[in-house]
Amino acid sequence: MSARELITDHLDLWTDAVTTKSTAGRGRNGKIELTGIKKLRELILDLAVRGKLVDQDPSDEPASVLLERIAEEKARLVKEGKIKKPKKLPEISEEEKPFELPEGWLWARMKAISEYIQRGKGPKYADFGEVRVVSQKCIQWSGFDLSASRFIDDSSLSGYQGERYIRNNDILWNSTGTGTVGRAIVAKNLQHPIVADSHVTIIRPLATEPNHILNYIASPSVQQRIGPDHENSLVSGTTKQVELNSGSVKLLAVPLPPLEEQHRIVEKVDELMALCDRLEQQVGGQLEAHEVLVDTLLDALTRSADASDVADNWARITEHFDTLFTTEASIDKLKNTLLQLAVTGRITEQNQEDEPAEIAYGKKVALPEGYIRKTKQKIKERPATPLETLPSIPPNWAYFSIDKLYSNNHLLDYADGNHGSLYPRKGDFGDEGVVFLTAAQITDFGEIKWSDCPRLSSKKANKLSKGWSQKGDVFFTHNATVGRTGLASAPPEDDFLLGTSVTFYRVNSVSLNRYYLYYYFSSPIWQNQAAAIMQQTTRNQVSITKQALFYVSLPPLNEQRRVVERVQATLALCDQLTSRLREIGETRTQLAEAVVEQAVS
Repeated sequence: MSARELITDHLDLWTDAVTTKSTAGRGRNGKIELTGIKKLRELILDLAVRGKLVDQDPSDEPASVLLERIAEEKARLVKEGKIKKPKKLPEISEEEKPFELPEGWLWARMKAISEYIQRGKGPKYADFGEVRVVSQKCIQWSGFDLSASRFIDDSSLSGYQGERYIRNNDILWNSTGTGTVGRAIVAKNLQHPIVADSHVTIIRPLATEPNHILNYIASPSVQQRIGPDHENSLVSGTTKQVELNSGSVKLLAVPLPPLEEQHRIVEKVDELMALCDRLEQQVGGQLEAHEVLVDTLLDALTRSADASDVADNWARITEHFDTLFTTEASIDKLKNTLLQLAVTGRITEQNQEDEPAEIAYGKKVALPEGYIRKTKQKIKERPATPLETLPSIPPNWAYFSIDKLYSNNHLLDYADGNHGSLYPRKGDFGDEGVVFLTAAQITDFGEIKWSDCPRLSSKKANKLSKGWSQKGDVFFTHNATVGRTGLASAPPEDDFLLGTSVTFYRVNSVSLNRYYLYYYFSSPIWQNQAAAIMQQTTRNQVSITKQALFYVSLPPLNEQRRVVERVQATLALCDQLTSRLREIGETRTQLAEAVVEQAVS
């Protein structure tokens, strides 16, 4: 089967296998990764460097002759004083060869086929100058981006020998930093004098096709080794800071085909990568059109006047449900829409016999026995979101600020998780002690990973005057990762501690349904009020004082229960749909991996 047949015969597999990217903050924000096409690109490179992408030509000069020519060229450069006499390299062991090579190919050390391999050096920067400095930001898989480069101070140019200047066809390989190490490009069409900083390695191949070497560097055989946990890792350090040493680059075993075949392979890789580009554009356009359609229909649903209008608009959506909600991002949008409708009184019928919220919550409510109120600061600020700009709600509903629910109505007590100077240190945690819940354990749409919570020593926990929480508390992450919400419905212990990035709200359950408050915090109305605060400051934070001015829409208590029941039922259906989508996505990805494995076997 040819490479093109391998693509076209499995076209649906490559284009249908998509996954949702993990993102910081709340929600997936529609970030889709085209997993199938990514696997296809990896397969093309894998086939290329194994000699399975193009046919071998027996008339090609074998790689052994090419190596002899490279050795002769090195000897000439040594004689002319342009390079130092190379040291003898160790033989390549069988363990260093990740796969078998076709006849006429050879394994060769990177140093053996290169004139120059060297890390750049730390420059003295200047705003202007004759020479640019290439950093890791300039080296992207998409190409060479000199817009991110800076200038070297002209006064330091005497410290740069001629070989340090980057030349056309040099390979530039990022050599430090998790997330950046391993990226590589071939320098082409250079218009300015350029050197590399100390985070970039320069490889200058001799008498070989540099793009063939680049394809090997970019292939899974090498990229899988750009990690400290790989058994044959090319890097040193930890997952937070990894280092690709020049010694590892020099000793890397490279599969070397005949020179003519190198050119044919590179030409075929370019052709197939261009095909992948077109597939990505096609799939990306389809996903974008799908997103617009989902947004349009859900927007119409959001504008529904009442429960009856919602039912009519919902009926139109359900006719195309299977084709609309085919990604996790679209299901998240559906959840947000349902929550918006729920907390504005449009998924439940109004009961005129219910006591209006303005009357029910406009009066003080008796505190439960043993209920201890916290000291409250007087708030003088104005809300970032004016009341008149909030969505309309039914006549028997009412908007209340958190501050009013706290001070006048006794429906809430709240405190943040700020421990001040007593905040625990790394040594205060261990295998036993008090559960310590942080923002990291509160995931999108309310899941709390209790088993992942660290444990704080009881001795340290007893010194903390703030941050204690208990079953039934409602959470809102207010610092760094803003906007995640949760409800302590099943904590492992009666009382536990919170990190400084989590606000908890304690509900007087006699008059306020904690599930309703949790769904309200998860809804776009609350989230938009938080976003308005963050737009006014450079800090990704929504303080407890700011939250006190946020508005909450409250229905009569009986309707709160009806809203909660309806939301729980619909969110359960959404979760089932998400689970099925993940299963399908995993299956498609496994199929793509199986095709890749079979193709390279």
